[in-house]
Amino acid sequence: MKYVEIKEYARTLRRNSTPSERVLWESLRKRQQQGRKYLRQHPIIYERIKDEYFCSIPDFYCPSEKLAVEVDGGIHSCTEKKDQHRDQIINHMGIKIVRIKNEDLMNMNKVLQKISSQFLETK
Repeated sequence: MKYVEIKEYARTLRRNSTPSERVLWESLRKRQQQGRKYLRQHPIIYERIKDEYFCSIPDFYCPSEKLAVEVDGGIHSCTEKKDQHRDQIINHMGIKIVRIKNEDLMNMNKVLQKISSQFLETK
């Protein structure tokens, strides 16, 4: 994809977030989690060949912790292989990935604890 296309695609994903993503975003936005800033649907470029870019767009990304958070709904059971491959690429870049199942969002405290357990140190 061209960089402009990636930016537009990320914007589209932000505008069309799932109900589960919106629920988690309400707890992550505005530095509510130990002062960490999160970005929604932020492209992570992992390869560039001339003007073609290859990227992953996690649901949420915390740059200070190099932490991607993915909210996995039912569709992810069909894309496990693809997700694993993308996770390996992102992990190789030094970025940790936390996967949250939609049903886990019923216990937000547990979800936030799972995410913050990946922080390098407490601020």
